[in-house]
Amino acid sequence: MENGTKNFHFMEFDWLISFPRCGNKGKYRDYTVLFVDRKKGTSQPEKLVRLEEIVEDREFERCYPHTVGFYKECSGEDAEFKPEYLEIRRINSVEEFWLFLNAVDV
Repeated sequence: MENGTKNFHFMEFDWLISFPRCGNKGKYRDYTVLFVDRKKGTSQPEKLVRLEEIVEDREFERCYPHTVGFYKECSGEDAEFKPEYLEIRRINSVEEFWLFLNAVDV
């Protein structure tokens, strides 16, 4: 999840969402992102999904607010995962997440 990607950690869910450096245009919900559900461990490897699949997930929608940390790179995986967050925000709606993405120039 390095190489210039922009990464977000949804702390309550322990989800990681990484935006590739290029290839996405248009509305955020149509972007293809790399998704990792760390709570499921290695049985749920990283996968490419449309961001819409994440933000329209029933669990995601009913569990606001979310604490979201933005980081560029992280060393360590699994238990060693300790990103250096550049910014952390509490978001109360998907619209606030879009504003966060704008603020960090995704």
